[in-house]
Amino acid sequence: MKIRYSLALTLPLASASTLAADLALKLDVPQLNVAEYHRPYIAAWVEDADQKVVANLAVLYDTKKRDNAGTKWLKDMRQWWRKTGRELTLPMDGVSGATKAPGEMTLNIPKATLDKLPAGQYTVLVEAAREAGGREVVKVPLQWPPKSAQSSTGQGKEELGAVVVQAKP
Repeated sequence: MKIRYSLALTLPLASASTLAADLALKLDVPQLNVAEYHRPYIAAWVEDADQKVVANLAVLYDTKKRDNAGTKWLKDMRQWWRKTGRELTLPMDGVSGATKAPGEMTLNIPKATLDKLPAGQYTVLVEAAREAGGREVVKVPLQWPPKSAQSSTGQGKEELGAVVVQAKP
């Protein structure tokens, strides 16, 4: 009897995880023609309709500096820093990563990151800041969980190019 009870409890959990959706962020980081180019720090997060942070998706910064010194410049991503960054202990497993060279990159977000979100309308925000450069935030709408494959796009002007959010059920 105990075995059946245990199996009955694990089956709903297994089926819930198979229903989890996939989320990917495609970012274009332009190569700027400036005398002193530094790779941007980038943060991506999700806000609900009340503009409250419900999930951190990615924080890309100089993770190779000794004693986690790369975190010193994270506050330059002002919007992310004020809303959630200063409360975090970095690096965060599955969220923190190294800055990337200019070009297109795809960040695949683990399913568990958004699984507990109630159904609704959200906004994905991507903020980039660069030493001796500018700062920019791009907002992209997201319906979660997706009922079918969806793709939404936002466009940066200087520090970011196209930001594409792709969700699959």
